[in-house]
Parts: sequence; C-alpha cells; structure tokens
Amino acid sequence: MPAVSIEHYENFPVASWLCPPHLRPAVVAIYHFARTADDLADEGSATTAERQADLRAYRQDLHACFAGQAPSPRWASRVFAPLAPQVIRHGLPLPLFEALLDAFEQDLVKTRYNSREELLHYCERSANPVGRLLLHLYGVDSPTALGQSDAICSALQLINFWQDFSRDGPSGRCYVPQEDLARHGLQAEAWVRCEDSPAARRLIAELCDWSRQLMLIGMPLVHTLPGRAGWELRLVVQGGLRILERIRAMDHASLVHRPHLSALDAAPLLWRALRMHPASQGAAA
Repeated sequence: MPAVSIEHYENFPVASWLCPPHLRPAVVAIYHFARTADDLADEGSATTAERQADLRAYRQDLHACFAGQAPSPRWASRVFAPLAPQVIRHGLPLPLFEALLDAFEQDLVKTRYNSREELLHYCERSANPVGRLLLHLYGVDSPTALGQSDAICSALQLINFWQDFSRDGPSGRCYVPQEDLARHGLQAEAWVRCEDSPAARRLIAELCDWSRQLMLIGMPLVHTLPGRAGWELRLVVQGGLRILERIRAMDHASLVHRPHLSALDAAPLLWRALRMHPASQGAAA
C-alpha cells in the first residue's frame, strides 16, 4: 500500500523499513523488475504493438538473467544487474516472474472480465506472484501459507481496482465482472465513463464486501510470518481495509472520487496492527 511501501507499485505490498536488512536487496530488485514491466505496459505514449515488443524484449532479458547470461543494456543497470545475484543467492523461481509478465501483456489486450472467477485468475498472475516471491525469501512454503498469501494479494489487487475506477475508466478498462454489471442493470461502457448512480454504488458496496472477505481469509498469515515480516504484513492488510473504509465513507462513490491514504492514517493503521491477534481478527479488521 502507498502508506507503507518504498515506492508506489500497486501490487507490491512489502518493502518498507520493516524489511530485514539482509533481504532488502532482493525485495528492491524484485520491486524494480515489476515496476519497470508495469511502466512498459502502462506509461508513456507507445502504441500497443510497441509495448508488446518491449515486454517481449524484457522477457528475453529475464531469461538471460536466470541463465547467467548478459542481458541487453537497456534495463541492465536498474533491473537485471541487481536482480541476477539475488536469483542466485535466494534461488528465486522463474515462473513467478513469468506470471507477472503474462499479466502485464494481458492488460494490453484484455479490458473486460466476464466473471469473478476470471478476474481472480488474472490476479493469480498480476498480484499473487509478488506474495509468493516474498514468502520464498522468508523460507515459508506451506500450502496453507501460500493460499493465505494469495488471498491477501488478490484482495489488495481488487481493492486497487475499486480505488482506481476513475483512473482505469479513461483507459477503457473495466475490471468489474460483466456478470455483476448485468445483475445490477449496468453496462461496461457507462462504467468506463465513470457514470455514477445508485445502482453503481450498490455494486461497488458488494465488490468491497467481496474483497474484504478475501482479505479476512488470508489474514491469519500475519501470525505465521516471522518477526518484521509479520508486522509488515499487518500494516499491509490494515492499509487495504482502510481503503475500503474510505470507499464506504464516501458512500461508495469511487467512480467519481478516488479514495487515498495519507500520513494521518499512519497512527490508526499502527494501532490496528498492534491489536491484531488470532482471537480478535474480526474486530481488528
């Protein structure tokens, strides 16, 4: 979340001062890999074809990095030179990096999702690999922990969608499932124009409830991760829930007003993080 991350990257939940120093180079290297790929897919005035070509070249450099070969000069100093030693040191798994690139490439050509299941499948590649990479660094690999991490990361991705309606709309992107839109008598074309209405607000309330329940499913992971990692994750979880509170406080008008966190949220987030324990997670949320 923006309130706790080293830099803004919507699917990158961990990299603050709570990160253990011996893991910081790996976390920062992973961050810059994802941030750069995201920029290739989203930033600037390049055409779709040019973005696709850039992401293909970026993937080739990723493969070179994992093969111990020299990447192209374009991203070497910022991305692949820092990443290469971390790949060796921590045995980072290539498929998780590949999944992130798959999601960025998909964003170039797919702007509609038929169902919640289809949207969650996108989150499996756009968000969940980040959590799994971080768990890999901490040596956590149990199926339960991986599933909880996926739930948290997918929830964060969904919350980012609900937060960014007013940004995604002008780009023609609608991450609200078509089935949900149809159930409320709404059209994707009106949604990307950010047309506010009582029906739209009712749907946003439902979507927020969905992502909140997903976050609660993953929440026990905060008690599994060791030391600083667990505290970091507490703040990440509470940051996501705080955004949902912001959306609710504006009567779910996030089509026309973008909610955000500020420095004033730091104290409440810390207090809620301190109060999180297995017996009272619902209250802390």
